[in-house]
Amino acid sequence: MLLILDDIHKQHLDILKNIDEKIIKEFCRISVEHLFKGSNPKVYQSAAQRLNVELDIVQNAITGITQLLIEATKVMASEMEFRDSIIVLGFNSLSQEELVKCYMEHNQEIRSLLSSLNMGIPHYKNLEWRLDVQIASRTLRRPLEPSILLKLQLEEESKSENIILEADPSNIIHMTQVLDQALQEAKSQHFRRIMRSIK
Repeated sequence: MLLILDDIHKQHLDILKNIDEKIIKEFCRISVEHLFKGSNPKVYQSAAQRLNVELDIVQNAITGITQLLIEATKVMASEMEFRDSIIVLGFNSLSQEELVKCYMEHNQEIRSLLSSLNMGIPHYKNLEWRLDVQIASRTLRRPLEPSILLKLQLEEESKSENIILEADPSNIIHMTQVLDQALQEAKSQHFRRIMRSIK
């Protein structure tokens, strides 16, 4: 799966296409520092002086690499997927190697950092279910419909919460169809465009 990058991000990465791989290696190091320690204007300024370019170009290049690493980590891109994505962007083979090396060395740390930044929304941990069927009843003449009990376990930070739900089979089928439709929508181009504009 190729990474989906917006136009501004691609422009930031375009700056790097004609730069020596040693400089890209340095930019990768600065980008990783930027992710874990925050931005450091002095580092940007000294890099701009060494390269004899404007400060904006250095900042955009660092932003481009940082965003590339974050996007690849979010989708858990494999080495091959990451490599394919930067080949499409037009990097030469030596620059590709530096970027791949940086991603493979730091993707676990970046994933840990991103997971620590979550907003504390409860997330799925486990689901148990049980089918309840009443075999017979003298008082009811119509057939009895089975019910399904669901025990949904959600986790928020280190706390766990259980929610008990009861539904009949027709509602379960309807919920399954709605969730399936939502998953299909999440894969659409329209949804991806909206997510890019939110970021």
